[in-house]
Amino acid sequence: MVPVTALTPPKNDPSFANVWQELKWRGLVHVSTDEAELEKLLAGEPVTYYCGFDPTAPSLHLGNLVQLLLMRRLQLAGHKPLGLVGGSTGLIGDPRQTAERVLNTKETVSEWVGYLQAQVQRFLSFEGENAARMVNNLDWTAPMSAIDFLREIGKHFRVGTMIKKDIVATRLNSDEGISYTEFSYQILQGMDYLQLFREYNCVLQTGGSDQWGNLTSGTELIRKVEAKSVHAIGTPLITNSDGTKFGKSEGNAVWLDPAMTSPYEFYQFWLNTSDADVVGRLKVFTFLTRAQIEELQQAVAERAYAREAQRTLAYEVTSFVHGVEATDKVIAASAALFGQGDLAGLDEVTLAAATRELPAATVAPGQLGIIELLVASGLAKTNSAARRTVAEGGAYVNNEKVTDPEAVIDDTRLLHGRFLLMRRGKRTLAMVQVGA
Repeated sequence: MVPVTALTPPKNDPSFANVWQELKWRGLVHVSTDEAELEKLLAGEPVTYYCGFDPTAPSLHLGNLVQLLLMRRLQLAGHKPLGLVGGSTGLIGDPRQTAERVLNTKETVSEWVGYLQAQVQRFLSFEGENAARMVNNLDWTAPMSAIDFLREIGKHFRVGTMIKKDIVATRLNSDEGISYTEFSYQILQGMDYLQLFREYNCVLQTGGSDQWGNLTSGTELIRKVEAKSVHAIGTPLITNSDGTKFGKSEGNAVWLDPAMTSPYEFYQFWLNTSDADVVGRLKVFTFLTRAQIEELQQAVAERAYAREAQRTLAYEVTSFVHGVEATDKVIAASAALFGQGDLAGLDEVTLAAATRELPAATVAPGQLGIIELLVASGLAKTNSAARRTVAEGGAYVNNEKVTDPEAVIDDTRLLHGRFLLMRRGKRTLAMVQVGA
């Protein structure tokens, strides 16, 4: 059984002949330039590669994590990463399937650039011979005039080719249409690749397969301007087995910033992965070896009820993104909610995250009787139903059974001076806050 007590250190699996073979096995290559040439390139001397992240939000999300992990795997193979945060492209935003993006202010985009740079830096190594570098495309676009942009870059793009790009074609055929602003995005991304090729000899760009038109705009620009062949890899869009877009829940992304998606919510997201999806997630999002993942695959087939694969996935990814200490707190919180750990030992942030989805009620300070609390929390509809719950041994306050229907809960029982976790039976929970 694969242990879930320690984070697997980031390293590539030596059972593969080269990093390209491992990327293929993990399902990370959906589309690419010449595969044979790419395999040869990545198996040879260190090369420089890049991936771009636009600050269209104050945090990266799970779709970006695919790229960050791919960048880390290539760096572990000896190659040199450039992490690009788009201070200029973020002011425009790449075209979406449906409608025009709302343009954020320059001040907001600049602030978000800082946030995203800090996030990217956590996943790459900035030491050693293949140390990562951070770059910002605003550095080379801001000094360029519109005339220079059109003369030096725009002349190499053909409108007929540009409108055939999938996302552009989709928008052109919609009622919304597409503005020249978003239409020009692929030219800007192509210019980024050209700039990085010239300055750092960057010869590979990675991105999601939905960005393939933008990726190839760069390879084509370099071919035309420099008469050189460079490469691109498009990773698959990760979807659940039912076809829904991965990383989305009722329209809300799962963010890497703990203030936007708490470590508890993040862990639960992975823990709730279906049996049909979990092996694929282990391949993409963890550094477990092929042998370890095949062992977990067998566990899913033989004893799915134990959810070993899901627990391993949740531990590995949450620890990698938020750290082992935060993950251990999450696991402790999950256990404590149902009486298998120290509820009083949970910090307030973790407790709040763990109970956020529970029914909640607020009561005034004072003498808090168990019957009143059961009714106020919604765990009992009437006083008589609450008394019946107590009499049957099904009433708990902070995981301690209450057997006296006249019991009063005093201030010393409050968690962090204001919370009570109520439970009816084994698994029905509610949260009561005392005071405003």
